[in-house]
Amino acid sequence: MAMATSPYTLLLKNPNLTPLKNPNFNNPISTTTNTNPRFNLAAKPVSIKCAATSQTQTPIQAPPQTQTHQDRVFNFAAGPATLPEKVLLKAQSELYNWRGSGMSVMEMSHRGKEFLSIIQKAESDLRTLLNISDDYSVLFLQGGATTQFAAIPLNLVNPNDTVDFIVTGSWSDKAFKEAQKYSKPSVIWTGKSEKYTKIPSFHDLEQNPDAKFLHICANETIHGVEYKDYPSPKNEECGAIRGHCCDHQERSDRNAQEITPVMLDYKIHADNNSLYNTPPCYGIYMCGLVFEDLLDQGGLVEVEKKNKKKAEILYNAIDGSNGFYRCPVEKSVRSLMNVPFTLEKSELEAEFIKEAAKENMVQLKGHRSVGGMRASIYNAMPLAGVEKLVAFMKDFQARNA
Repeated sequence: MAMATSPYTLLLKNPNLTPLKNPNFNNPISTTTNTNPRFNLAAKPVSIKCAATSQTQTPIQAPPQTQTHQDRVFNFAAGPATLPEKVLLKAQSELYNWRGSGMSVMEMSHRGKEFLSIIQKAESDLRTLLNISDDYSVLFLQGGATTQFAAIPLNLVNPNDTVDFIVTGSWSDKAFKEAQKYSKPSVIWTGKSEKYTKIPSFHDLEQNPDAKFLHICANETIHGVEYKDYPSPKNEECGAIRGHCCDHQERSDRNAQEITPVMLDYKIHADNNSLYNTPPCYGIYMCGLVFEDLLDQGGLVEVEKKNKKKAEILYNAIDGSNGFYRCPVEKSVRSLMNVPFTLEKSELEAEFIKEAAKENMVQLKGHRSVGGMRASIYNAMPLAGVEKLVAFMKDFQARNA
């Protein structure tokens, strides 16, 4: 699920309520990664209830357009990434005067009734999308997924506690390295030797019986590998989901480590309903519009169907190219969101990217650490964008094979 790139959403488990064992959030993306919209959820003894909105919220309807879709490119960037056209047009229409308030969202007090209605509805819609029960609290945070690599161990464990990591790509590797500063992490599996093209069978892994949590990255946006089924740790319940990572750990009644900065302390943010300091108000507003749009489409189950169709079309084009295009990822764990591929003739890759840009398809260059190409086809990428890319790929192959 490609939401806005900022802020990040944090869900906190309330240990005083009935445990939620291995919840099925039915999230086809990943929402988002580590790039775009990423959800964060961590265990703490708090619960935030969704209050009713104080303003009438109407479904997203595209306002009169001042420009046509022909003016826009198909943006295949991993993040920041494309947003739904309806959402952008809605934000455009409300930029100057949000729903008769006489203010832009960017001008509002974060403690005023107007913004409170925005953040409360965003949380409510997110709960509906992910089927989040009341024994989890939702936080909207700044700092990106990388900040949470430190915040999670700082909030959930003591410095000498053991934690388990499955390293399937760059992001889970970075999370492990950051956790070394604040805990005793152990890598129980890594795909580095195979260039992060596989995901292990969870049942074959030996977990540390004393581990306080297990960290995985559900969708590695750089290498394009994705868990199709989430693991069920032996002695743990699902206590934290952050972005493209699902962190499982024992319920915790403890406070954050003493060295934890105020702005990384989950309890402080939870106690203040994500309003301890001025939050990224416009980012939260945009998240809310994206949540509304996803609900209007029928929720994540329906969106996942669309995403599977897009991914199938693109992967079929790669696999059916007789080796002209190649995807290194094992087929069973290929990401629905981030599709890395290379050309058999690597010297043509720069020309491929250049010609695609002339056809209004941009940001197809692979991550600098991997190279090649990468097409990120998040929720907001229309089917037409994938179809145009595939048509271009076939034409490019015909001219250069």
